[in-house]
Formats: sequence, structure tokens, C-alpha cells
Amino acid sequence: MARDLVDDRLIGALHVRALTRAGFDHDRAATHLVVQTGTVAALMDGHYDGDVTLAELLDHGDHGIGTVQALDGELVIVDGAAFLAHGDRRVTSVPPATRTPFAVVCRFDAATTKALAGPLPYAELTRVLDSWAPVPEPVVAVRVDGEFTGLQLRSVAAQVPPYPPLAEVVSHQTEWTIAAATGSVVGFRFPDASSGIEVAGYHLHFLSDDRTVAGHVLGLTLERGIAQIDGAHELHVEVPAGLALGEPGALAEEIRAVEGGG
Repeated sequence: MARDLVDDRLIGALHVRALTRAGFDHDRAATHLVVQTGTVAALMDGHYDGDVTLAELLDHGDHGIGTVQALDGELVIVDGAAFLAHGDRRVTSVPPATRTPFAVVCRFDAATTKALAGPLPYAELTRVLDSWAPVPEPVVAVRVDGEFTGLQLRSVAAQVPPYPPLAEVVSHQTEWTIAAATGSVVGFRFPDASSGIEVAGYHLHFLSDDRTVAGHVLGLTLERGIAQIDGAHELHVEVPAGLALGEPGALAEEIRAVEGGG
């Protein structure tokens, strides 16, 4: 395993293990472990070619978010099924052979399940989730199933080489508002110190129950629903050849600018 490990760090309470492609193949699948391919810093620099397929990624988790090859939309994984919100607002299932330059998954095993009564705007919803999150766990996986209004969503169109940096892509992103929809908000909350490796704070995507609406969440209001929360303290990152794990805490303002939310 030593030759499969390229970096091993403790970032606050979060243990981050960076793996080669071979190390990712050999890595164990477990609950309370978050698995990632690529880094946000690499995406910021325009690295949109992945070396892990969705089929391989789903061997490590059934709950997640990310993107796919050439940045062709927003990826959302619910109950082990992967869907993609394209820049033209279409929602499609993702073929197993599709590669991803960046995605985050876990085997979702909720430690807390609670009913939510709204209306709860995005910022208030995340504050409630914070209050219920497992205190010792630096990473929190969340899922909120329910009825939502005022959904502000975004996605981006597929890019072609030479790839532009992410900030340029996002400046031309598609944004739209859905008056009301029933579905699932899924994603993660990462600590501030993980910025650059990950998106610090909440990073959430939406998928409607009828699989016709999806996207990166910029804003919403929960009317009523059920929240499920799972905690983790270990992050395994597959780092493609030629890239590095990067410096934790880097690019915080730049990432916040391109990700939005709330």
C-alpha cells in the first residue's frame, strides 16, 4: 500500500490520505469514510479530464456530488444512482463508463434523522443542519428529502480543450429558478482548512423525485422534509498522475466566488 500512497496529512481533525490511481483501486469501501477523485484546486486550473469512471466511483459510495469529463454539468448521486444536470437544464442518467475529474462520495449511513418544518431558507437550513451534526466529525454528509420552493440552481456547458480555468467557465454558467419541486438535496460540509482540496462549508446539489430537475444549489427554501446526517473524519483522495494534493486552505476566496450557495 505504501507505493499507492502519495500524501498523508492531518488537517485539524480531518485525516486526508492521497492515493495514486492504483491505490484508489485497492482502497477499502467503508462507512464513515469520504472518497474523492481529483481536487477543487485542479478544477480551478482547468483540469477537466478524469481517470476514474462512475462505475469505479460507485464502488466506493452511494451518495455524492461532483462533475464529469469536460465539466459537462453537475453530478448528483442518490441511492447509488448517478444523474447529471447539463448546462441546458436537461437531466440524464450517467453511463457507467463516464469519467470524472472531480467527485465526492460516501457510503451514506445516517447517524441522525430528524423532521424539518419550514419555511427554512438556505442559510437557516444549514444552521439547523450544523446544530444536528456529529460534534467530533469534521466532515458531514447530508441528505434532505422534502418539498422545496424558490430553488436557484446552476450548471455549466461541456468544455473543449484547451480548457479555460473554472472562474471563466462559471462566468458563463446557466442559472435558473424553479418555483417548487419535491426531491432530495445531497452533499457535504467540509472544514475551512480543507479548502483547495475540497469546497469548504456546504456544497449541495438537488435532484427532483421525478428526475427532471437537478443542479448545483445556489439557494432554496425548505417547506417541510426529513434531514439525514452522517459524519466522517477520514477523506481518501485519488490524485491523477501529474497533479498534487495541493495546499490545504488555499484558494478559499476564489473557490467561494465560483461555487456560490446560500
